[in-house]
Amino acid sequence: MDLTALALGLVLGVVLGLGLAGLIVWLIRRAERTEPAWTGEDTAQALDQLHDHLIALDRDRAQAHGELRAQVLQMGETSQALRAETAALVTALRMPHVRGRWGEMQLRRVVELSGMLAHCDFVEQPNRTDTEGRHRPDMLIQLTAGRQIIVDAKVPLAAFLEAVHATDEPARRVGMTAHARQVRQHVERLATRDYLRHIPGTPEFVVLFLPSDAFLAAALETDPSLLEYGFTRDVVIATPATLLALLRTVAHTWRQEVLATNTAEVLDLGRTLHGRLVRFSDHLVKLGSALGSAVGHYNDTVGSYERSVLVSARRFSELGLNDSPIACPRQVTTALREPATDPFRRMGVDDPGPIRVPRTAPDHTAHTA
Repeated sequence: MDLTALALGLVLGVVLGLGLAGLIVWLIRRAERTEPAWTGEDTAQALDQLHDHLIALDRDRAQAHGELRAQVLQMGETSQALRAETAALVTALRMPHVRGRWGEMQLRRVVELSGMLAHCDFVEQPNRTDTEGRHRPDMLIQLTAGRQIIVDAKVPLAAFLEAVHATDEPARRVGMTAHARQVRQHVERLATRDYLRHIPGTPEFVVLFLPSDAFLAAALETDPSLLEYGFTRDVVIATPATLLALLRTVAHTWRQEVLATNTAEVLDLGRTLHGRLVRFSDHLVKLGSALGSAVGHYNDTVGSYERSVLVSARRFSELGLNDSPIACPRQVTTALREPATDPFRRMGVDDPGPIRVPRTAPDHTAHTA
């Protein structure tokens, strides 16, 4: 059974091999008949084209290499300049007075961004000690109700600068550890200065301002419990971001205080105006009553004049003594205007009621013979 299968496979392989070989030969002969012959001139032309293309590629490569070299040189010069400036900055920040001035500038910038201007909402203390030799904070943030927040920005940064300038990782770790230790020691110094007792009206904490978030992040990397330690010593470590949020909150309370003050003034002004309106309305009521009484007396007088005087005067005209007519005064019949609404009830006074004007019917034709 196995020999038969093997023989059959060999036969099929020979047949398929011969057929495939014949097919390949046929395809090659057909290609030779259909494709034109490749001459030496065509070969030379193709080589010329390839040569031109290689020359163009080499020219582009040289141009790109020149541009890349110029960029690398420029980057090197820029890096060198940045390295020199960084070294100068590090050298300058190592000086305590320069570092302190930079911290004050950062502090003032944060205050300006928060809207707490120096002439209205916060007071800087230029002197570091008072007359008794006690240290004074860098800034006092004025709160409403006469309270204030103490801000200190004299944190040491020498160890941090040494760590940043270190050339190897062990030296950097040593510098960062020293930086965290210095910040912790400064927190302890602020706690022992007892600002809360010497400066009245302060909350139960002091703000330790770090001019950059990187200073706090580097310290927390080595000493993760630094913030918690500051809270236990009534010292809040703040960076520009957190201090800005605190100052904007204080600015909002100042705006609310101004609004409350204005509201109280408006209320007092309204009360004063209401009292004046009550008195003025009382005068108007009395004036209206007086006018009504005067009109009534006037009408009575006109009626008496017509009945008692004009009758005799007209008798002179009938007797031919005087032809000039005598004018007859008219009675006042126009009533005083009453308000469309009741302002007295709104102002809390009694309504005097409508003003009645007594009227007397005129007698223009009354005369006796």
